[in-house]
Amino acid sequence: MGTRIADSVRERIEQMIVTGEFADGERLDEVKLAEQFGVSRTPLREAFQSLAASGLVTLEARRGAFIRHPDFVELVEMFEVMAEIEAMCGFRAARRVTDEQMIAIGLTIDACEAAIAQGDFDEYYRENETFHHLLYEASGNRFLAREAARLHKRLKPYRRLQLRANGRMPQSMREHRAVFTALKRADSKATAAALRIHVAIQGERFNDLMASYRQMASLKTG
Repeated sequence: MGTRIADSVRERIEQMIVTGEFADGERLDEVKLAEQFGVSRTPLREAFQSLAASGLVTLEARRGAFIRHPDFVELVEMFEVMAEIEAMCGFRAARRVTDEQMIAIGLTIDACEAAIAQGDFDEYYRENETFHHLLYEASGNRFLAREAARLHKRLKPYRRLQLRANGRMPQSMREHRAVFTALKRADSKATAAALRIHVAIQGERFNDLMASYRQMASLKTG
């Protein structure tokens, strides 16, 4: 129960950070946030630890948690590297994926489609995340899988956010199907290419979404 509360708090703070509700370097007020979210400070501190692991917050002893906004160039570079790492995973997975892993990946495809039909953004993201992690494991390279998971965690807030762009979830679903089709054919190059495009589009959609948020923010302050 406590973990679910901490996860919920983390997701809400992530959303606030990436949409610009906190300034870069701003100190997070534990008391105020605990009151705002109606939680104790324990799950809030757990959320801060997760946010620090994803690079959105820095924790300073005896001072607290401070917002850290990656700059635009850093985000673009991270998405570029993520696209290549996922392509590497896909290339290897097409050669090494087991029948059991194929079944598990196929179930995420079905679950994502069901989430779209229900308009459930959060469930879609959870299944989307499982889809990607299964592909990392299917690469058969544990070091590569760990590095992919590490960078995925760092980009998680932005990957979640870009799904809110108009029409992005159905497009993401089409990209998943393309990856799965190439995987079933054991076509390494096609699987790698489909994943590279998928992640690159995520980065583009995130940039578009952030531009619209900045425009709205300027209108509010103008």
